Amino acid sequence: MDKLLLIDDDIELVEMLKEYLDLEGFAAHTAYDGQAGLLALQAKHYDLLVLDVMMPQLNGIETLRQIRQHNNVPVIMLTAKGDDADRIVGLELGADDYVAKPCTPRELVARIRAILRRAKPQTSPQSAVIRLGDLLIEPQQRRIHWAGKLIPLTSTELNLLLILVQNAGNPVTKQELSQQALGRPLARFDRNIDVHVSSLRQKLGVAAQGKQLIETVYKLGYQYLKD
Repeated sequence: MDKLLLIDDDIELVEMLKEYLDLEGFAAHTAYDGQAGLLALQAKHYDLLVLDVMMPQLNGIETLRQIRQHNNVPVIMLTAKGDDADRIVGLELGADDYVAKPCTPRELVARIRAILRRAKPQTSPQSAVIRLGDLLIEPQQRRIHWAGKLIPLTSTELNLLLILVQNAGNPVTKQELSQQALGRPLARFDRNIDVHVSSLRQKLGVAAQGKQLIETVYKLGYQYLKD
């Protein structure tokens, strides 16, 4: 049973979501402010967090910033509808996805299942260790090394990198990346994939010849440098 932590100061909403998630087969736990959420995360392991942006005292953005200093647990942010600034900042700090409030419990569950499904270690034939230049990916262990150094990635970043590396030298559209890495179609004006790729570039650095490892393919998507 996957354990979830809901962090939101809206007690009525949290209790409603908890009840729905429990009925859907999750073990949902709650925290009503950012500090309480951090303490809960220190005390127990959770498979995914649902984190609201707008909270008093320690807001969701600062809570996520502190979480990402030591933990790569998948995080779905709850953001105000149309608040693109909070969404982009959250993604830059390492959120895996976001859901705009007000949202239906059914939509949230669909996002949770998609993230969890892609965050689990792979046991398929495609889970063999992948080597490409200085990059080594261990899909089953959900970790990567660049030039011998372990690079911490979020679940979504790792999913995106896997897709790009498996198609090295060939462009992958943003729509394909969203479907395969996030489990949902890319919405109009959605910058989710762009922000995750930007974060990947920063963490991986550049190839020996100074080129970006992940190249932008104009009006299409991205491709991983093959050689």
